[in-house]
Amino acid sequence: MSRISSESQWYFGWNIVAAAATLTLLTVGLRMGIGPFFLPITKSLGFSRSLLSGIIAIGMLFYGLGMPLAGYLVARFGTRFVLLLGTVIVVASVIWTVNAHAPLSFFLAFGIFLSIGLAFVSPVALTPVLSRWFVRQRGMALFFLSTGSMAGIAVVTPLFTWSIGMFGWQSTLIGYAVVFALLAIPTTLFVVREDAPEQADLPPSRQIAATTDRPTSAESRATAPSLTLREAMATRPFWKITLGLFACGYSMNLLGTHGVPMLVDHGFDATTSSLGIGMIGLVAIFSTLILGRISDILPRKHILSAIFFVRGLGFIGLLIAGTQWQLYTVAAVGGIVWAGSVALSSAILADVYGVRLVGVLYGTSYLGHQIGGMISSWLGGWGYETFGTHWLAFGSAAVFLFIAGGVALILPRQGYCLPARQAAA
Repeated sequence: MSRISSESQWYFGWNIVAAAATLTLLTVGLRMGIGPFFLPITKSLGFSRSLLSGIIAIGMLFYGLGMPLAGYLVARFGTRFVLLLGTVIVVASVIWTVNAHAPLSFFLAFGIFLSIGLAFVSPVALTPVLSRWFVRQRGMALFFLSTGSMAGIAVVTPLFTWSIGMFGWQSTLIGYAVVFALLAIPTTLFVVREDAPEQADLPPSRQIAATTDRPTSAESRATAPSLTLREAMATRPFWKITLGLFACGYSMNLLGTHGVPMLVDHGFDATTSSLGIGMIGLVAIFSTLILGRISDILPRKHILSAIFFVRGLGFIGLLIAGTQWQLYTVAAVGGIVWAGSVALSSAILADVYGVRLVGVLYGTSYLGHQIGGMISSWLGGWGYETFGTHWLAFGSAAVFLFIAGGVALILPRQGYCLPARQAAA
């Protein structure tokens, strides 16, 4: 594959971005679109809300545990291998899920194996490839990956609601698996490439300068960040980013699992509820185009902080919305900042620690995202059954988001990397 010969020539990296966004739409669409399945599954299988919430919660944990494993396998065997393996696991798990009737069998199929399969086809497996293909526009590329997540919420959640009403939740899952395989396999085989140009998306003038000014091997070794994975994980920025991802996972998975049931409990019908949740993702699709461009211009930590603060206000708004126009207004405003926290976190990790560690660091840090999702997925069901209110779960999500917004403001500046001797500082 040839390098860029001019500024106007189409850069193949954007094809990979489109493929990654499509795969993310499918994986996040199911992981964040559990809400429409929640009540039908409890009625069909006779599960209590607490039981199903517990299964989903543990599934969120295994989704997170699968992230570092996915990052390790990508580094060892390549992105294509991991994506194809994940696709096989997803399809097999869906077939097992629709034939599972006992809690243990459903837990293994839907809670564990499906979660691991989705983790293998998640943004964690795709972020290292995009980070190699993009330098100058890394923020924009990773934001487009978030666009896939938001499209999953906007498109898949209402689609699941319609399909479940027409065909039932089992047929809907089978249809999802078929579409997933038909899109994931050719996309992985024919679009995803790991052999990025040496200077990635830098314009020709900067490629020449970078080549001319490139330090010698000795100089490179002297100036390159010397942090190992263990040393990087011992630094404060890593845990600050992990805390933000915890709040992100806590809030996003709470909304994905209990958003529709919460709105139904507050008097909205299922269609209105799913459209309200879907509107968040729909607005977020367009907001990512703006936020992505801004993230390559302004300090990323400031944008990340604003996202967390406004999202926290949005959760309070969803709780007090009493009419359709109030629901849709809160959803539209919240959608503006719904995307981007994961993209910005991964971009900041690359800025701070370098591209070499971003895959495994992102996968490890993302475990915090799923621990948050595990807790909120369980708390949403247990809290409502125990106290008869959703304020415990959704109110706590707002609090965590406010805390994460404050912590984001004290993240290190872009381009900063701690030397190994300061790892414990």
